[in-house]
Amino acid sequence: MPSRTPRQPAAESGSRRAELDAGLTAELASAVAGARRRAVRDGDRQVDTAHLLHTLLETDPQVHAVFDGGPQVARLLGYLVQRSIGYGLRWQSRVEDSAAGPTVGEPEGWSPVAAGAMGAAHERAARRGEDRARGIDLLAAIAADPESRAVEVLGRAGVDVRVLLTRIEAWLEFEDLVGGGEAVP
Repeated sequence: MPSRTPRQPAAESGSRRAELDAGLTAELASAVAGARRRAVRDGDRQVDTAHLLHTLLETDPQVHAVFDGGPQVARLLGYLVQRSIGYGLRWQSRVEDSAAGPTVGEPEGWSPVAAGAMGAAHERAARRGEDRARGIDLLAAIAADPESRAVEVLGRAGVDVRVLLTRIEAWLEFEDLVGGGEAVP
């Protein structure tokens, strides 16, 4: 019987993975590693945006803070857990793709949308003058693609993505003003 566990080629676990992780904060690199483990555990062929959203919600306090309180996060995590135990089975046979088109240099084991979100997170950080992308950058990149699986999950959990993106920008502006912070203004 063939294994449902996706194989990660040595190249992805080596130089390409190091390249992908190089521009991440330690916290985001840890969340990305968690998303990789979640994809393997769930028997998915690729890391997708729902895997990334799930680990960001579980591990990143800034990401957690930009949502509208505990009940919204609880609903989101509930949908994401359902996804891992069956809700997402219909996704296992399809590649998460976007109307935005293919991602150049997409790493093996990543959906085109997830790889594109990682690139967009790096770009967001660079525009702020930062060398490393943070979880909040990745969340913004994921939420900005209406075709992502994460946006589907956000919608099912009652999250207005436009409001979420506004809260992310407000968080970043507030953080710039005070030099870091723990609460969304």
